[in-house]
Amino acid sequence: MSNDDSTTLNRADLRLFANTRYDLPAGLVVFLVALPLCLGIALASGAPLFSGIIAGIVGGIVIPLASQSALSVSGPAAGLTAIVLLGIERLGGFEAFMAATVLGGLMQIGLGAARAGGLGELVPSSVIKGMLAAIGLILILKQIPHATGYDVENFSLAFNAETGENTFTLLAHSLTQIEWGAAIISAISLVILFGWSRTPLGKITFFPPALLVVILGVCINLAFKQLAPGLYLGSSHLVSLPEIDGLTGFFGELRFPDWSSLGRSEVYTMAVTIALVASIESLLCVEAVDRLDPFRRRTPTSRELMAQGLGNTVSGFIGGLPVTSVIVRSSANVSSGGRTRMSAIYHGFMLLLAVSFLSRTLNLIPLACLAAILLQVGYKLARPRLFRVMYKYGQDQFVPFTVTVAAILLTDLLQGVIIGLIVGIIYVLRHKTNAAFSVARKEGQLAVKFNKDVSFIHKPALVSMLREIPDNTHVIVDGTASEFIDFDIKESIQQFLAGAPQRGIEAEVRGIKFRAEADGTPMEKQIRRVRAIVHHDETPSEMLNVHKTNPDDRAA
Repeated sequence: MSNDDSTTLNRADLRLFANTRYDLPAGLVVFLVALPLCLGIALASGAPLFSGIIAGIVGGIVIPLASQSALSVSGPAAGLTAIVLLGIERLGGFEAFMAATVLGGLMQIGLGAARAGGLGELVPSSVIKGMLAAIGLILILKQIPHATGYDVENFSLAFNAETGENTFTLLAHSLTQIEWGAAIISAISLVILFGWSRTPLGKITFFPPALLVVILGVCINLAFKQLAPGLYLGSSHLVSLPEIDGLTGFFGELRFPDWSSLGRSEVYTMAVTIALVASIESLLCVEAVDRLDPFRRRTPTSRELMAQGLGNTVSGFIGGLPVTSVIVRSSANVSSGGRTRMSAIYHGFMLLLAVSFLSRTLNLIPLACLAAILLQVGYKLARPRLFRVMYKYGQDQFVPFTVTVAAILLTDLLQGVIIGLIVGIIYVLRHKTNAAFSVARKEGQLAVKFNKDVSFIHKPALVSMLREIPDNTHVIVDGTASEFIDFDIKESIQQFLAGAPQRGIEAEVRGIKFRAEADGTPMEKQIRRVRAIVHHDETPSEMLNVHKTNPDDRAA
């Protein structure tokens, strides 16, 4: 694609409707992908199913009008299901959580205004992958009961002191109280979802397998009603949306936040969690979508944060889930030929019309279908291959990754990510510590060479190494390659040199200037066996190869 073509397309994007023949079909495909996901993510989040549709509508209409991302599509995200689930539980209701969503959106707008678009780059990839894998495992754990027809409410991830239940006890109950109609539908759905790409049908991009799963699920359940009433799934196992008659009915079903909850500190904690996680997920998604864009357009990330913040503010205000830019719908948009933001806007209006005029039809969808879709999503996020790959990358990647996964499963998303970040930072510091100086040993000699900057964070490794030097060793400490050596490092070397004669250690210090002691005595006169050589470019091994000990040089 030439630069001229890209320029022409950008101008067409400003006119919005110039690419309707590309954007309208792409918007239809995105709508077909988004509809079951909006319902399924709301189900996984323990929120009203209607809130998932509202979030999809806001993500499709409001955000594209404020964003400058040409191809990303926003809506409720699987990555936020754990946050929503925990938030509703801790805040005591969905209306209080809506208030936290509004606050989180306002915080995102503030982050965008502060030019914090590079926020996502500060999080190590191992922690991000661990977060997504943990979300995948949570989705799997939460959806297995729905796949077996155990459609209980308040299916909490954490331990419930009143009932004595948690995810794992309820999971065990679901496997002993199977609703066979739901199990059959979910099994057929999973075969279709996982086998679709292995058949010639996988080349069809305009008809997503998730939509086929929903249609077949409805048809199979209606067939059960006629042919096998014992397998028929009643209303408690089906989607439950308000029965809406037209746009007027839609607006009449909107819910509003419980503003009285703003006096509670946990609402603000939840708002910070939503703002940070939604921002990072959105920034990562738009970066990935920009790479897929055939016209190589770049999304202004700070502007995107403001657009996402506006979307969350509006979604929370009218009863929707938190929204982010989402990769599944965005990649469907790209692969379907979408060219401008209008494809996302078209899909948003299609969601609005579907829930306004087809709510009775949507209420025929078995929850087992949506559970199967989310089980596939969870598997893709936490597939075994990811764990093998992270293991092969080494412990610097694998340990923060697994710690993040475990911490999220045992606590919550924000605490788990923070724990993962701490572990990741420890490994980064450890790597920097190991790279700060190099050591070579040879026949009673040891050379230490500092590499560029050496700060206080390297002190523990340096002190440990100096303490382990055998007695009666000739030591060369070379700082000629360092641009900066912290006072703590110099002090540690001085302490080592002060005790060196008692251990029979002869030491040379090169390129490091010490401050005078409190009495004004130069360090070189206090340490009788120290020689300072300022210019030297050898590696530690080369130092040992060429160094000749001269007893006269070791005199003060």
